[in-house]
Amino acid sequence: MAVLEVEHVSTFYGEFQALYAVSLLVEEHALTGIVGANGAGKSTILRTICGLTPARSGSIRHQGFSLEKLSTFEIARRGIALVPEGRRLFPYMTVLDNLLLGAFRTTKRETRAGTLDSVLKFFPVLKKRRSQLAGTLSGGEQQMLAIGRALMGTPDIIMLDEPSLGLSPKMVSHIYRILDEIRELGITVLLVEQNVEWCLRKADRAYILENGSIVLEGTGKDLLTDEGVRKAYLGL
Repeated sequence: MAVLEVEHVSTFYGEFQALYAVSLLVEEHALTGIVGANGAGKSTILRTICGLTPARSGSIRHQGFSLEKLSTFEIARRGIALVPEGRRLFPYMTVLDNLLLGAFRTTKRETRAGTLDSVLKFFPVLKKRRSQLAGTLSGGEQQMLAIGRALMGTPDIIMLDEPSLGLSPKMVSHIYRILDEIRELGITVLLVEQNVEWCLRKADRAYILENGSIVLEGTGKDLLTDEGVRKAYLGL
């Protein structure tokens, strides 16, 4: 069952058109991947879904409910969380305070405390560094914090924009394991990822984006064996 439906969405930055009638479906509990070259519009899709860069035309529905007229805060409260490219942490706030900022969906202290405990068990390194300023963490630790902050909102859907960008190979492998564990929690994942091969191997369904348009879609495995995809994105 599709929990997120994007239909014929076009998005502009001023007079520049970034997306052209983009349509995609995100199935419940699945990992949906979006891949493409730099500047293709991948991040714009995520920004449009969460209302940061509103669509000029088309429709976006979450569980059948239209999102186009909602603010970013209202969309987040519906259970759609974004882990943005570059993490966008508050560097002069502690790890704990950054995490608590993600817990805006509930005002109940006991519920928030329980979620925090679960997230810190998920990321033991953050528990050790809970009093440390976020800006002093390593790149991998900051990425964990950004993901942890999103999980604090108990989302139904978590959208991640290039979570492996700028990380060491060892940390990239660790982040990928975390994504596997997030899926095991039953959270739906929409992933923009520079590692095309890994993304297609893991994705239940994937979309190839070029110059703001979807040019190819299918299961991750089918796209991984597509000759055009292999030549253009895998160098094979």
